[in-house]
Amino acid sequence: MRKILVVGAGQSGLQLALGLQSHGYEVTLMSNRTADEIRTGRVMSTQCMFHTALQHERDLQLNFWESQAPRIEGLGVSVAAPGSFDPGPSQRAIDWVGRLDGYAQSVDQRVKMAGWMETFAQRGGQLVIHGAAVSDLDYFARTYDLVLVSAGKGELVSMFGRDASRSPYTQPQRALAVAYVHGLGPRPEHPEFDAVRCNLVPGVGELFVMPTYTLSGRADILFWEGIPGGPLDVFQGVKDPAEHLSLTLELMERFTPWEYARATKVELTDAGGTLSGRYTPTVRTPVGRLPGGGLVLGVADVVVANDPITGQGSNSAAKCAASYLDSILGHGDKEFDEAWMRATFERYWDTAQHVTKWTNAMLGPPPEHVLNLIGAAGELQPAADRFANGFDDPADFENFFYEPEKTGAYLASVAGG
Repeated sequence: MRKILVVGAGQSGLQLALGLQSHGYEVTLMSNRTADEIRTGRVMSTQCMFHTALQHERDLQLNFWESQAPRIEGLGVSVAAPGSFDPGPSQRAIDWVGRLDGYAQSVDQRVKMAGWMETFAQRGGQLVIHGAAVSDLDYFARTYDLVLVSAGKGELVSMFGRDASRSPYTQPQRALAVAYVHGLGPRPEHPEFDAVRCNLVPGVGELFVMPTYTLSGRADILFWEGIPGGPLDVFQGVKDPAEHLSLTLELMERFTPWEYARATKVELTDAGGTLSGRYTPTVRTPVGRLPGGGLVLGVADVVVANDPITGQGSNSAAKCAASYLDSILGHGDKEFDEAWMRATFERYWDTAQHVTKWTNAMLGPPPEHVLNLIGAAGELQPAADRFANGFDDPADFENFFYEPEKTGAYLASVAGG
C-alpha cells in the first residue's frame, strides 16, 4: 500500500486526502489546527463553488451540506456610474443577472473543513495536528512515497519559487475585507432566486454579495475588494468585528446604495465572522526541494494563487485536487519523481491558466470592448448567461472576452439571433 503525506487541511488537501483514502492509499494528513479549533475560529475565506467543482465533491460523496446550503441560480453584475458617488451616493449604469446552467453553492470553510477532517479520521486516516516546518518534511520525505504540500501560507510556501513568466504582479492588487451576516434582504430584481451579485465601482473596487451556509445556518457574505490606497482600503488594523461591519456598511451606503438598501438590518453571524488582508497573485514552480534532497509537490494555492476577484479559489482547489488524484491513480506503483511531479502540475495548469488569465484581466481597468460586452449583457440575456457560466468554465472566455474582434462577432451573432 502506497503511503502519502498531505500537509494542509483546506479544500484541496482534505479533498485529495479523502479521495486517496477512498482508493485504498495509506494517507497521513497534517493540520496546524484541530477540527474544533477550525470550527470555533475566524472565517477563512469567501467561497462560491460552481457546478464543475461541486461535482468533484459529489463524485467523492463529500457533498454533506448540499441540501442545507442555498442554491445559487444566478450571477449578477452591477456597475456604478463613474463619479456618481462623489459627492453623493452612486447610481447604477449597468445592472443585470445571468442564469447558471447548474446551481452554485457556498459552505463556510469552518463547517466544511472541520466536518471533512472528522470524516477522514473516522474512516481510519492518520491525522497529525502539527504546524509542519521544512525540517519536518525533510524527515517525512524519507518515509512516504509522496509528500503533497497544500498549506498555502507560511514557511512551506518559500520552498516553491515564483514563476515570473506566469506572475505579472509583484504587489497585492486589492485590499480584501469580508463580513458574514444574517438579516440581508433579497435583491428586489429577483426575490424568487438566489444569485451572487458582483458590484463594480470603477476606479475604486468591487463589492461581492453571496449567499452561504455557516455554523448558524443560512447567511450572506459581504466582500469588499478595494484598490490599494483608495477609499475602500480602510480595514487594516481594524480588530473589532463590530467596527469592521460598520465600515463595510458605510462603504456600501456610499458606493453601492442599491445593496445597502437590503443590508440595513444585518448582524454578524458570530464573533469570528470577519476577515481582512491582502496578498500578491503568484504562480510558483510546482516542485519544492528539501535540504536533504527530497522532493515535495505543491497543491492548489501553494502553486497558483489568484486574487479572489473572480471567485475561483475554492473552485481551483477542487479542480486541482481532482486532477492530482487522477494523476496519482494513473501512475500506479511507479516512482513519484520530479518529471512526474512537473507533468502532474502542467496537466492541472491546462485548466488553471484560464483562471489566472481571466483573473489578472479583471484586476485591471476593463478595455472598451469588455465594457461593451458587460453593457450589452443588460439587453442580451444570452450574453448575460454566458458571462455568468464563465465562472464555472473560465476557458470559455477565450472565445468571446479578450479580443475585440471575437467580442464584437459574438455580440453581433447574439443580437442577430
